[in-house]
Amino acid sequence: MLRFLVRRVIGALVILLIISAVTFWLFYAIPRDPAIMSCGKNCSPDMLEKVRHNLGIDHPIPVQYWDWLKGLFVGRNYPGFGNCDAPCLGYSFANREPVLGTILDRLPLTLSLAFGAAIVFLIIGIGAGMIASLKQGKWQDKLASSASLLGSSLQIYFVGYIAMYFLVSKLGLLSQPSYTPITEDPAAWVSGLLLPWLVLAIIFTANYTRMSRSQLVEQLSEDYVRTARAKGLSGANVFFRFAWRGAMGPIVTIFGVDLGVLIGGAIITETTFSMQGIGRLAVESVDKSDLPMLLGVTLLSAGAIVFFNIIVDAVYALIDPRIRLA
Repeated sequence: MLRFLVRRVIGALVILLIISAVTFWLFYAIPRDPAIMSCGKNCSPDMLEKVRHNLGIDHPIPVQYWDWLKGLFVGRNYPGFGNCDAPCLGYSFANREPVLGTILDRLPLTLSLAFGAAIVFLIIGIGAGMIASLKQGKWQDKLASSASLLGSSLQIYFVGYIAMYFLVSKLGLLSQPSYTPITEDPAAWVSGLLLPWLVLAIIFTANYTRMSRSQLVEQLSEDYVRTARAKGLSGANVFFRFAWRGAMGPIVTIFGVDLGVLIGGAIITETTFSMQGIGRLAVESVDKSDLPMLLGVTLLSAGAIVFFNIIVDAVYALIDPRIRLA
């Protein structure tokens, strides 16, 4: 297991290195000069050159990338900004604030949004899939299948605006989406994020309902489950000890990917509900041609997905003894 994790971590670092290099190169394919945007309208050629030097973009692209890469491990000094301690992601071209500090300020909202929504759609989705698998062909099964089909056809921006119009503006059942740190007011934290959680649950629940139902139906027809029943084990014992454990693999896989994507920044969700998280920060960095911020958000998003994929592979070996890690 340890050798496997070491190999996966090394592979993840290589992937992140490639992603950062590609992002760096693509940024310069955009026909916009960040120095002009940072300098302002009344900018003389001398001032523009000084701004380029302060931003560190007056060198060839490979040199800029190497300087940025070194800053991650040993820190870096930016003329006009000061020293940036490792891990240094640089300073924003737009607001001239440390990139790492800005990301850490936005991250709690995104983490709250991701983990809260994950708890809701896991409970509803897996619960509906379990009921549908136990009631095959009955109205419960048909209802769960129809609801999952409808949910998979909807989009966050559509459901989000409809939900805000009816549940917030018209009926006043829920609070306007907002973020309050849980350490300050847990009740306000829940009430401000409840609507985004429910909307995300509507979208994501469909996959978990269909996946858990199909996997449980398949597992319940396996020979070892029939053998367990023939030995006189109770239905609940057979279901949770044998069928449920065998069905967990694919569910864990999609959950790892979904959670990584949500933590990386649910761009459409945060934009729909006007929430200042990592996803909204990504949109702003692209709009303002803010390379350091864009690189930081991209690495966070990619790192979250890669990290949870490693966790998923490790969990596979724990929940399914048939799997052996070479």
